[in-house]
Amino acid sequence: VQLQASGGGLVQAGDSLTLSCTASGGTISSFIMGWFRQAPGREREFVGAVDRSGGSTYVMNALRDRFTISRDNTRGTVQLRVSSMKVQDTAVYYCAADPDSRWTTIRILNPVAYDTWGQGTQVTVSS
Repeated sequence: VQLQASGGGLVQAGDSLTLSCTASGGTISSFIMGWFRQAPGREREFVGAVDRSGGSTYVMNALRDRFTISRDNTRGTVQLRVSSMKVQDTAVYYCAADPDSRWTTIRILNPVAYDTWGQGTQVTVSS
C-alpha cells in the first residue's frame, strides 16, 4: 500500500484544517494508522493514531483538545482535523501505517512500528 498525505497549506492562527491520508495499491483496514509531524530543526514527533476499526484513537496529551483523528476504511482514507491552529503547529505532517494489530501506547507512539510512510504535507500557520 502507498500513502499520500494532502490538505496542507498556509493558514492563519485560529483557523481549522483537515489533513487527509489516502491509500492506494491496497487497503488500510488491516493497519493501525498514525500521524506524525516534523517542524524545522526538530525531531519527527507523534501526533496521534487510530486503530484498525476506527473505534479507538489516541492523540498526544498536549494536542488532544485540538486534534482529532478518524478513518474511513471503505474510502481508504484517514483524516487529521486540527482546530484553533497555532504557529507552533507549523510542520510537515506525515501519515504512516503499522501492520501490527497491537494497540498499545508504547507501540503506537514509536515511529519504528510504522513500516509504510506517505510523503508529507506542509502546514504553515501564520500569526
